Amino acid sequence: MKAQDLKNSILQLAIQGKLVEQREEEGTAKELIEKIKVEKEKLIKEAKIKKEKPLPEITEDEIPFDIPESWEWVRLSEIIDVRDGTHDTPKYVEMGIPLVTSKNLKEGNIDFDNVKLISLEDAEKINMRSGVDNGDILFAMIGSIGNPVLVKKIREFSIKNMALLKPIKNSLFNMEYLLKFLQFEQEVMKKKAAGGVQSFVSLTFLRQYLIPIPPVEEQKRIVEKIEELMPYVEKYDKAYTEVEELNKKFPEDMQKSILQYAIQGKLVEQREEDETAEELYQKIQAEKEKLIKEGKIKKTKPLPAITEEEIPFYIPQSWKWVRFGEIVNFNMGKTPPRSELKYWNEAYNWISIADMIPNGYILETKEKISEGALKEKFNMSLVPKGTLLMSFKLTVGRVSILDIDAVHNEAIISIYPYADLDKLIRNYLFTMLPLLSTYGDTKGAIKGKTLNSTSLNNLLIPLPPLDEQKRIVEKIEEILPYTKQLIKKINM
Repeated sequence: MKAQDLKNSILQLAIQGKLVEQREEEGTAKELIEKIKVEKEKLIKEAKIKKEKPLPEITEDEIPFDIPESWEWVRLSEIIDVRDGTHDTPKYVEMGIPLVTSKNLKEGNIDFDNVKLISLEDAEKINMRSGVDNGDILFAMIGSIGNPVLVKKIREFSIKNMALLKPIKNSLFNMEYLLKFLQFEQEVMKKKAAGGVQSFVSLTFLRQYLIPIPPVEEQKRIVEKIEELMPYVEKYDKAYTEVEELNKKFPEDMQKSILQYAIQGKLVEQREEDETAEELYQKIQAEKEKLIKEGKIKKTKPLPAITEEEIPFYIPQSWKWVRFGEIVNFNMGKTPPRSELKYWNEAYNWISIADMIPNGYILETKEKISEGALKEKFNMSLVPKGTLLMSFKLTVGRVSILDIDAVHNEAIISIYPYADLDKLIRNYLFTMLPLLSTYGDTKGAIKGKTLNSTSLNNLLIPLPPLDEQKRIVEKIEEILPYTKQLIKKINM
């Protein structure tokens, strides 16, 4: 149950006479209503309020629920003066009196921040019929129906397109009780509202609206009990919100924890019969040297040795800390000039970060480039199907595997492991890079979090033995679907 549901339940009990006990010594609502009628007739004779048309009799079919014997069902206009503000739009001025409309009623208060101003003369004209006093209730009649406010004036203002509910002088009726009733009943009123694009309720609708009335003293006790309970509702709301946030975060946090366990060597067991990461590393270096000799890749400067201060966590003895640039070759992409229309058409797939499916396969692209762009900007070199891609600017660490031949933009790298068993290393990196890309040097950031060629080369990678890499990937592929199911259920 949400906090608003709990609040509504309390208000519902209140207006049904179930929140506080009834006391014989407090009399009946009928006595109160008779007093209000007398006061109302007196004000009509004094021309302080207008005489209204007779209200229709209340029928059994209209009554929505049972109330205590000491209570009475009445129409709203029987117990209070129901008016409305101006329907005209006065001329707005830079300095003047605020003209409060429905949009200014927010969470039980009047928001004067964006209110428009009218002249003192126009305000006086409006206030002759619709002057607002302390203890009145404002109620939005158009658009966002409801949002009742019990007025506690801090400044003069006029009103437009809203109901003004004024207590009958000397009637003793509790306007705070009416406020609680309207807070609950506004949802019912919205369903009964007329209008298409912009819903509204009429003054007649409000005047004839049914309200259950308790005796005066019981009204006070109801308001006091609600005020006593609301702080607990607020505490409940805070606790509920925190639990909801935890529930939303739990699957993602669990997914990160699984990956964290994996890159720390805690997800699967180490086996003595496995070739060590050092042996794998030497094979990778031999393959790299071979590719350099064959002219397939360029020789690069040696990367700095890894220091103790850099290492973010411990790994098993059979593992090895390496730098990204030591175990893979990577290429950055390009974006052909947008102004050159000849570079853009339906020929070759061109990938941006928006095309990358997080931890998924890229099957299509939103844009394509021409053969001329491929020849002049990419040297006729397509990135082959099966290649691992990673974003490294702004959206850092999004990984996808190409399921098509394509080229990509300058915010993405295509990754080529050196070892002959490159698919296994690719799958390990595919699984781990979203988390690993958050470690290491990110200096030289461009407009926020990003990596560059230096920080990419120096990125620390905990390298397991090849067979253990395979077991890690298999275990993650077994577990992660359950966390994704949880995320889907929470977002439903």
